[in-house]
This record gives sequence, structure tokens and C-alpha cells, in this order.
Amino acid sequence: MHSGKESPRFSTPIVRIATGGIAIGIAVMIVSVAIVTGFQQEIRAKVIGFGAHIQISKNDDNHSLESEPIDINAFYVGEVRDLPEVEAVEAVASKPGIIKSGDAIEGVVYKGLSLQYDSTFLIRNLVRGRLPALRADEASKEVLISSTHARLLNLDVDSSFVMYFVQDPPKARKFSIAGIYNTGLGEQEFDKRFIFGDLRVVQKLNRWEGNQAGALEVNLKDFSRLDELEATIYRMVPADLTADSITRRYPQIFGWLELMDTNVYIIITLMLVVSVINMITSLLIMILERTRTIGLLKTMGATNRLVMNVFLRQAARIIGVGLLAGNILGIGFCLLQDASGLVTLNQETYYLSVVPVHLELWHILALNAFSFVVCLSILLLPALIITRIRPARVIRFD
Repeated sequence: MHSGKESPRFSTPIVRIATGGIAIGIAVMIVSVAIVTGFQQEIRAKVIGFGAHIQISKNDDNHSLESEPIDINAFYVGEVRDLPEVEAVEAVASKPGIIKSGDAIEGVVYKGLSLQYDSTFLIRNLVRGRLPALRADEASKEVLISSTHARLLNLDVDSSFVMYFVQDPPKARKFSIAGIYNTGLGEQEFDKRFIFGDLRVVQKLNRWEGNQAGALEVNLKDFSRLDELEATIYRMVPADLTADSITRRYPQIFGWLELMDTNVYIIITLMLVVSVINMITSLLIMILERTRTIGLLKTMGATNRLVMNVFLRQAARIIGVGLLAGNILGIGFCLLQDASGLVTLNQETYYLSVVPVHLELWHILALNAFSFVVCLSILLLPALIITRIRPARVIRFD
């Protein structure tokens, strides 16, 4: 019992700690989800840039880097292109070969692009030079190589090299380097594997017609509908063709990206546990410090439910203040990182040079709503202590 001037309550610093715990918890959750989402989107976009969302090609079992030609003017191509979910359908062809530059030799895959190919991905990852100039009158001898190839073969922009294509008999072609790209996937099967050039080079080497290509790459407007569109396009193409999604062609990479969701769930669970423990401790101390007040309220006719609501409203206010502070902290960090690239990464290890962040409004709203509901719901248990407080006993020993 306090006498004279009321002394500071012990619950005050506990409430501040609980508020701070909730703020830190929601900030960590927001940042974690933003980073994982950003990382998944960046890596996914790079892999898709090399092979599109869906690839239509001959249905064979040789699994080689080359395939039998398909007709790019067939009736089904227009039908696929007219699907509302499809952004573009582009003809490509790949051919393996060996680059010889001085004493250096490197095995690569020449990927031929059509005149209409959307080069946004290549432009975004261009580090030096320019894209190959593809002209309508003749096949271009210019290529785009990766910085990995440039380093291994000691090449640079405007350099030239001879590439020997694997066929019977082998054929050699001389190319000049128009530009150098770098996606960060240098030691994987992407930067170290592909060089980009003119589709007509492959057509001439394989003695194909102008309306033939090795595959058709289908880019979608929405990645989330990939499986649905893969099945739809598979039903649309002839029986001798197949439609494979990017996730089916590179299951290890996309499986690895999906595993990152598990890390997010673990972090969210841990942060919620910490927040809940802080709030339970805070509420219990507030109830114990105000036991006499609770007894007096009950003596004057207040029901257990009414008294519980008073404490739960106080707890909700603490949770709300913590969530507000945490949102400011978490979103502020994400915006700062997005604008400045403050936190960097080892690109050889993580395939990115800076920590990516991607904020989604519904992610933030869901995290806040879920955290608020979970914390407040669990606080119903310690609040039940109020129902066990007997006014007569409290007043007698006060």
C-alpha cells in the first residue's frame, strides 16, 4: 500500500520494455519479409531472363543443348500470343561450342535472338559496351559475352574471337564483342554458360529455314500463374511439342528460393513469442500492482468482464504503440536500403551486390493484424487472474 505521495510504479519500465519488444519484433518481421521477397524476386528475374517463364520446344528425350527446329509461324503460336496472360512470345535457338582466345579455351552456349527479342533483361545487366546490332539484311557477327567469359578468356569490348560449333563436321565462326553483361550468376550455369548473338547464325549453321527456331520463349505478365499457364499452353501445342516452365527446367534454384519462406516463418514465430512473453509479463505486473483497485471496483459492483476489458484495452494500447513504432523503424530501414544500398553483399556468394528489399502493402498489413490479434488473444489467459481476485481478502490485507 502506498502512503502519502504515490511512488513510481514498478510496471512503468516493464511497459516500456514490452512496447520496445513489440516494436523491435514487428520491425524485424517487416525487414525479414521484405528482404526475402526482394531476394526471391531478384534471383527469379535473373533466371527467367535467361530462359523466359515457359519454353516451347520439340518433345524429345535427348536433353541436349540443341533441339529439332520448330515452325515459329505455326497456327498455335498466334493462339498462345493472344492469351491475355501472355506478354510476349519470342523465337530463340541455342548451339554449343568452344571459344578459343589465345591459349584460353572455354565451352559456351551461343543463344541466338530474333530481331523482335525484348532485350530489357540484357540492357539491365549490361556493364560495358552495347548490345549486338541486329540488322534485317544480314546476320550479325557481334555478340554479348559475360564478365566471367571476359575474365577467363582475357577479352573485352571490341575484341574478337573464334568459336568452334559442335557438329559434324565442326564449323568455326569469328565474332566481335559488342558488350559485356554481368548478372551475378557467374559461377552457376548462366553467366558462365551463355553468350548472346543473332538467331540467323544458328539457322545458317543448322541449315534451317527463316521460319524455324530451336524454341519459343513465352513471357507471362504474372509469375503466380505460371503452373496454370504451363498446363494451358501444353494443351494448345501439337503432340510433338512440349511446354516446360522455368521452375521445371531449374528445380534446384526455385526449390532453394522456396526454402527461404521457411526462414521467414521461423523468424516471425520467434518474434511473436518474444512479444507475447513481454506483454504477458507486463499485464501480470499491472494486474498485481492494481489488485486493491480491482477489489474496490468489484466491491462497487464491477463485473469480472468489465475489469478485464479495462486491462485488455490498456494492453491493446501498448501493442498499438509498439506496432506503430516498429512499422516506422522497419519500413524506414527498407526505404533507406532501397534508396542507398547501404548494406552490401558478396556477389560471388549471394549472386547480388546489395541486399534487396521489396515492400508489399498487404504483407505489412497482414503482419500487423496477425501480430495484434495473436498478442491480444493470448493475453486473455493472464487476464483471467482478475476473476480469482476476491474483494474481501484484498481489502482486509491492504
